[in-house]
Amino acid sequence: MAELGKHGKRKASNEDGPSNFPLFSHMADGEIDDDENLGGDDTDRDTRQDPLEVFGSEIMTVMLSKVDARSVAIARLVCRGWHAVASSDKIWAPKKKVCGHAKASDVVHKLFARAIRRNRDIELSEICNVCPHFQCEELWLGKRHIARISKVQGLPKLAAYSLSLMDGKRTRITRQDLCDHVWEFHFTATAPEYWRNLDPYWSGSGPVMRRYFHPDGSVTAGPGDRVWGGHESSYTVVTGLLADGKIRDHYVRINRWPKLNVQRRDDWGWELCNHLYTYTSVADADDKEDGTGPFFPLF
Repeated sequence: MAELGKHGKRKASNEDGPSNFPLFSHMADGEIDDDENLGGDDTDRDTRQDPLEVFGSEIMTVMLSKVDARSVAIARLVCRGWHAVASSDKIWAPKKKVCGHAKASDVVHKLFARAIRRNRDIELSEICNVCPHFQCEELWLGKRHIARISKVQGLPKLAAYSLSLMDGKRTRITRQDLCDHVWEFHFTATAPEYWRNLDPYWSGSGPVMRRYFHPDGSVTAGPGDRVWGGHESSYTVVTGLLADGKIRDHYVRINRWPKLNVQRRDDWGWELCNHLYTYTSVADADDKEDGTGPFFPLF
């Protein structure tokens, strides 16, 4: 007989289990049968079981691989067993294909709930057939650059995912970042008309001009660049810090020209700009298997 709590209600039989895990409560109205309604009385609530015990780790791994990364991260907080399954490389490892079904996780939730409410086993094929290529590891898709620190051989996939996410929010650029990428250059709308007339970005007379930063501190341009003129140039990365370690000022300067403010884009690309011209890093995520950027975390 179940133990009664302070207010005369039954206590959950498994205090370390996911008795109220959100996976069961995110159903839209009308999507499951009336007898599957999750808002039953206390007796119905007590019949819930730990899905990990019901389905086993293999099916749970497949199910978690079909939901978004945030949901998997929450699943790691349920209990030790869920933490081990939700941290598996099978979930966090990058895949070559990703399904376009935005609601694949909803389908998995419904399969999960129906199996629990009807007290029946769920077949592994049912889960796999929902969306064969849907995965949590969508983080790198469409990104211009992938952090080198997340590509370290032997690094757990969950750690790689976390490091990628943190590095993608980094706004402090390094010399390694500058040298690892090719940069597109163009003048802004406020630049003098003479320079804009020479710029293929504005005239449409050819591809966008490119610039290259080198480890020795020099900057060069592509062949046939009408703007560059063949003069020597060098760059400096300037970072001013306050007493508490926060960044006071951060910019890149080429020669004695106006400083370039550093911006990070949503696609993890870099942009250096001032009122006269803009440098934009060229996407290279598919070309550089070892990643780009510093060899150590910098946040």
